[in-house]
Amino acid sequence: MEEYRAMSNSPHTPDSNAPATRKTAAVKGVPDRVSTDGLETKFDERWTSEQTYSFDRSSPRTDVYSIDTPPPTVSGSLHVGHVFSYTHTDVIARFKRMSGKQVFYPMGWDDNGLPTERRVQNYYGVRCDPSLPYIEGYEPPLQGAEGKSVKAADQQPISRRNFVELCERLTVEDEKQFEALWRRLGLSVDWDHTYQTIGRRAQKVAQAAFLRNLARGEAYQAEAPGLWDVTFQTAVAQAELEAREYPGHYHRVAFHQGDGSPVYIETTRPELLAACVALIAHPDDERYQHLFGQVVTSPVFGVEVPVLAHPAAEKDKGAGIAMCCTFGDLTDVQWWRELQLPTRSIIRRDGRIVAEVPEWITDEGGRETFAELGGKTTFSARQIVVDALRASGDLDGEPKATQRMTNFFEKGDKPLEIVTSRQWYLRNGGRDWVKEDGTSRDLRAELLADGDELNFHPDFMRVRYANWVSGLNGDWLISRQRFFGVPFPVWYPIDAEGEVQWENPLAPTEDELPIDPSSHVPAGYDESQRGKPGGFLGDPDIMDTWATSSLTPQIAGGWLEEPELFSAVYPMDLRPQGQDIIRTWLFSTVVRAHLEFGGLPWSDAAISGWILDPDRKKMSKSKGNVVTPMGLLEEYGSDAVRYWAASARLGTDAAFEVGQMKIGRRLAIKVLNAAKLALSYGVQEDGTGSISLDPSLVTVALDKAMLAGLAEVVERSTAALESYDHTRALELTETFFWTFCDDYVELVKDRAYGSGTDDVSGETVSVRTALAIATDTLLRLLAPFVPFATEEVWSWYNDTSVHTSPWPSAETLRKAAGDTDPSLLTVAGHALAALRKTKTEAKVSMKTPILAVTLDVPAGSVAALEAVIVDVRNGGRAIGTVDITAVDAGATDPSVQGGIAVTAVELGEAPARRQA
Repeated sequence: MEEYRAMSNSPHTPDSNAPATRKTAAVKGVPDRVSTDGLETKFDERWTSEQTYSFDRSSPRTDVYSIDTPPPTVSGSLHVGHVFSYTHTDVIARFKRMSGKQVFYPMGWDDNGLPTERRVQNYYGVRCDPSLPYIEGYEPPLQGAEGKSVKAADQQPISRRNFVELCERLTVEDEKQFEALWRRLGLSVDWDHTYQTIGRRAQKVAQAAFLRNLARGEAYQAEAPGLWDVTFQTAVAQAELEAREYPGHYHRVAFHQGDGSPVYIETTRPELLAACVALIAHPDDERYQHLFGQVVTSPVFGVEVPVLAHPAAEKDKGAGIAMCCTFGDLTDVQWWRELQLPTRSIIRRDGRIVAEVPEWITDEGGRETFAELGGKTTFSARQIVVDALRASGDLDGEPKATQRMTNFFEKGDKPLEIVTSRQWYLRNGGRDWVKEDGTSRDLRAELLADGDELNFHPDFMRVRYANWVSGLNGDWLISRQRFFGVPFPVWYPIDAEGEVQWENPLAPTEDELPIDPSSHVPAGYDESQRGKPGGFLGDPDIMDTWATSSLTPQIAGGWLEEPELFSAVYPMDLRPQGQDIIRTWLFSTVVRAHLEFGGLPWSDAAISGWILDPDRKKMSKSKGNVVTPMGLLEEYGSDAVRYWAASARLGTDAAFEVGQMKIGRRLAIKVLNAAKLALSYGVQEDGTGSISLDPSLVTVALDKAMLAGLAEVVERSTAALESYDHTRALELTETFFWTFCDDYVELVKDRAYGSGTDDVSGETVSVRTALAIATDTLLRLLAPFVPFATEEVWSWYNDTSVHTSPWPSAETLRKAAGDTDPSLLTVAGHALAALRKTKTEAKVSMKTPILAVTLDVPAGSVAALEAVIVDVRNGGRAIGTVDITAVDAGATDPSVQGGIAVTAVELGEAPARRQA
């Protein structure tokens, strides 16, 4: 028999001394009228006051199920895609809690980054100037100008520390709005466990992890070419790239050999001609074999460059020979690095051409032309160079329009440039790693092995991880030239001549963290030495958002500050996330865990698909086709919206369907109505006001068959949820629930009602008990999906929450069912459907009695039907003779449900309608 825990507000923990059965449960009151309205507010308040989802920190790791919850970006707004994916996680959290686990389910807020900076600038009328000192108790000039565009010249400059404080102040208000929506949705989060990716704990974790990376040689600085967004004035990592089509023109341009004969190349970026360091062709290209090792002279600027071979050159693209400039694209960087070419950069960080004429241009005419380019945008410079090529005769024909694929920052609207700058990198397997002792480490192979060990749900998402790691072409760029983020916790000494010693960073101790080098001072120095010869300079950059978010398991789990909590939850069990950030969040988290702990940060990763709009396009804020969720939750109810979300499998894109939400609302309402009916039947007539849940009282074959079928559902739904297939679990449970309502309840109504006297027969006790057990079981099966309706029903006869009650046991139901075949209910349902069909075709009420009927039944189903014929009679109002004729299964009409058909029938008079 099923074990039931004592009533409490803490999650279920198996107890070998628990009572063997729960025979009765007090009915506190089945309401006269039921409704889903107001349930969200009612139970959010109750769950909060009773700490229903509170995590027990004293639990051993073996009893814990921990979730690395995605921290939403609070500077924006939640959309229906968030509701979609977070519901998937909550279903699993609720299932694990009912399965006896202590569930660690925190919520984080991702509140650093560019969007927050922009909001704060407009909201408070300020801008960040890291050179300014911190002002204690600073108050901004504006207190809420969001929606207005405040010009940079009108924004009050303040220190980075003051700017960060304002960012934190504003995001607190945003977080309140987000929390309200998550509560409305019914996320079973422990709201005592929240964090900010810019909060003190996050900063300490991120800075400590970085310092450890630095000490082990995993983090390093380099002056190197990197992708640069000229709008946001910051470096961009490979994972943040977005390839887009961009209009341009092909220009056929002549370089010159020693004898003056031309070598034509085709380029879309003639403005980079002055940065050319070589011409590159494929080593097997016969057209250029004679040129390899020779030099040619660039047009307009008159600079000699070598002609070299490299296998990355494309023979069938353009002229088959390309100019390598420093730097036009990532291929240029590859050629520059592998062929050890010189650096001739001409584009500044602001996207304009450098003002000073480069020393490598010695031709007088070339220097004059370059002087015209100085300070110009790349667009204006392109026009000048093309005019010069046309004038010199080195432009063969006119430019030809084309659409080219180029790299953008995912948040930007201008093509990225490649600029040489000093940046911080973290090793991620993208480049060979030769350590200081001369040994090498194949970090890429190690991280690929981690991917093989991680359980992906669905499994086909595994290849996305492997493809990303295998395709990396450089280490992870983790520094950003912004303000609101975690600052790099280092300073640099300045020598007596005023030169910054970038190669000798000064680091604090871990117990000093978190620190901001723009306002804190390194040991041995004082503030007056900042920026002075013999003094120090704080690192001006912040960490990439992902460099902090990649540490969410450590931040949420209390690494460094709460060792007992961390040991209870880490490594975590589940990372839920979207498919589009496998390359960023999932991979970067694996990298940090691997480097620090030598293993995976979690055992399983659940990957959600995308939400598609009615045109089958991905919903995204950038496309302007998102739907905000609060209106949906208010109109259809949270259970209904959760039902729509849970109806989509992991890794599968799903359409936004209001119709599916309507079905979910119908399910939630039916749960209330069906339970009201079932529990009302189940109330004992001895005046005790209780229902029986003692499986030994179930004695009738149809009741046992129903419980046998329910046992199969419990077993298969449990297996589905254990394998993260929440959609299959919902499908199985919902299908049985409607069979229970439409067939079983209709079949047993008369028997459940009984004689109307105090003398209750064993058959009536059997069905009332079966109804109560099935309702009790179905509530628990449906609880992860429709938490509000199920909690409402549960509260009618329990003092506990359904969400901390034990997950139902298939074994207990099977013991109650014995060896009864569950197909008895199926056969009975088919027979009832045949009787109903007859009345429908005769256009009479379902209450019309059947005086005589003949049923053709497949021979294999006759015995089953005879075993349940009494309930079939009652359900179909067959008060007269019922003849059963066995027929060969192959002779039955395949369109007839279950092969049971009415071949003769005599109907009585429909009962008169009751007068109002």
